[in-house]
Amino acid sequence: MIFLGGCHTAVILNPSGQIGASEKTIIIVAAILMLIVVLPAIFMTFLFAWKYRESNKTSTYKPRWQFSRTIEITIWLIPAIIITILSILVWITSHTLDPYQPLKSDHNPLTIQVISLDWKWLFIYPKQQIATINQLVLPTNVPIHFRLTSDSVINSFFIPQLGSQIMTMAGMQTQLFLIANKPGTYHGISANFSGLGFAHMNFKTIVATNNQFERWVNKVRRNTNNTLDYQQYEQLAKPTINNPVEYFSPIQSNLFFEIIHKNMTQK
Repeated sequence: MIFLGGCHTAVILNPSGQIGASEKTIIIVAAILMLIVVLPAIFMTFLFAWKYRESNKTSTYKPRWQFSRTIEITIWLIPAIIITILSILVWITSHTLDPYQPLKSDHNPLTIQVISLDWKWLFIYPKQQIATINQLVLPTNVPIHFRLTSDSVINSFFIPQLGSQIMTMAGMQTQLFLIANKPGTYHGISANFSGLGFAHMNFKTIVATNNQFERWVNKVRRNTNNTLDYQQYEQLAKPTINNPVEYFSPIQSNLFFEIIHKNMTQK
């Protein structure tokens, strides 16, 4: 797993965000701790098979051997210590990496509302009054507060190089805090099978400098005359595969919460 870090496709081990970097550390530490048990076990399997082979006449033969205090202490104490360390690690990181936990920063969080559809992603920037399909643009070093829901089946929102995945469910709202520390273009995916177009339910995540982000927002506002109200949304929500990137502005107020309420009240 550690050697895979040199492969550009092993994106989880090549993080570009604070949460992703913390998760990489956990993966590596946990792998090393487990290898303390696994590697000696594999080594001894081959060692014993070679040393006590039938043709080896010099190996010690003890047919009545039953117990060794040293072996018993070793095989129980070392795994117990490792399990204890892993338990403490899991307890601490379950709280520090809680997806609902706001991230400390000098910048105010940017709220983005996310709706998983068949088979595309809708991103609403309520404060900026813009929305996009299958393209997510983020400023560097600014905490992002994602509010997520689904207007279809259960799905999973995941940008591997930035951090945690989180489920989206109809009639419910989940939350996720992430932060991107390096400008670049990253791959976002659906991490939960959702039907025919699942394999194409990807989106591009562009992390830009703060000035670039502001220019992009102004460009979308200025060059887009495509209002996203509830009526337009109903057309947009129809199933499509490989939906191209689209931009909308302005956005109907509270559209995100209307969609949640609609799915809460459906029978």
